[in-house]
Amino acid sequence: MKTVKIKDKEFALSITSDKIQKAVCNIARKINTDLAGKDPLFLVVLNGSFMFASDLFKQLTIPCEMSFIKVTSYQGTSSTEEVKMLIGLSENIKGRTIVIIEDIVDTGHTIEDIKNSLKLKDPAEIYICTCLFKPKAYLKSIKLDYVGIEIPNDFIIGYGLDYDGFGRNYADIYKIV
Repeated sequence: MKTVKIKDKEFALSITSDKIQKAVCNIARKINTDLAGKDPLFLVVLNGSFMFASDLFKQLTIPCEMSFIKVTSYQGTSSTEEVKMLIGLSENIKGRTIVIIEDIVDTGHTIEDIKNSLKLKDPAEIYICTCLFKPKAYLKSIKLDYVGIEIPNDFIIGYGLDYDGFGRNYADIYKIV
């Protein structure tokens, strides 16, 4: 599909599923090399990261674990810049290698809050992995260790990303028109 309509907004095709899958494979190759022997715990940030995490895990060949946290910072098409933890971490991460899995990093507020809260639990190291990154929107200085695709500062849906809960189910990514 070249365009989709969700609620009151029109969206045009921006990134094909083929391009997304190539980026996922590239990230997996790097993680398989960089984190070999570390048995990392991947923390998947819900809801948006579920598709990315699923595809990424199919490509990982290292021993690893997965858990989920849920935060929210968006209302409609804009960030509230207030991160709310809805489901927290239940595992003991002291001394562990942690990889935060995000669907998208834009301003960086969410990833900064998550990383800061995890640091209090004394992990050995924390890596950040994101499918999508908006460098022009990024306001923080936290290093992103694994980035799939850099994108413009457009509002997007698809591949787990939503507009008021809708649009997550598309394999491609669409931008608002």
